[in-house]
Amino acid sequence: MDIILNNSSGVSIYEQIEEQIKSQIMTGVLKEGDALPSMRVLAKDLKISIITTKRAYEDLERDGFIESITGKGSFVKGINSDLVKENMMAAIEEYLDKALDKAILGKVSIEELKEMMTLLYEEKMQ
Repeated sequence: MDIILNNSSGVSIYEQIEEQIKSQIMTGVLKEGDALPSMRVLAKDLKISIITTKRAYEDLERDGFIESITGKGSFVKGINSDLVKENMMAAIEEYLDKALDKAILGKVSIEELKEMMTLLYEEKMQ
C-alpha cells in the first residue's frame, strides 16, 4: 500500500492517509478482505505519530471503508457503491459551497463557473 504525504498541501496528515486509502479501495487497488498495515507499522513507515494513523483508521472505519478486529488488525470492507457515492457527493458539496462563496465575492457568473468546471473536469479526465 503506497501512501505519499505532502507536508505543504494544507491538508492534515490523517486526511491525506484517509483519502489515499479510500482512493485505493474505490479503484480496486485494495480489495475486500485485504489487510491494512497495523497502525504502528504505518506510523513507523510514514515517520508520523501513531495517534495520526489511529485517527485515519477510526475515520475510515466510521465511514464504512475498513473494519478493525481486535487482535487481528484492520481489513478492507466490502463497499456499498451507493454509500460511497453519497459520501463523495457530500464532500463535493462542501467544496463547491466554499467555491461559491469565493465566486460570489469575486462577482463570477454562473456561466463562468460552469465553463471553469467543464475545463477542469476535462483536464482531469485526460
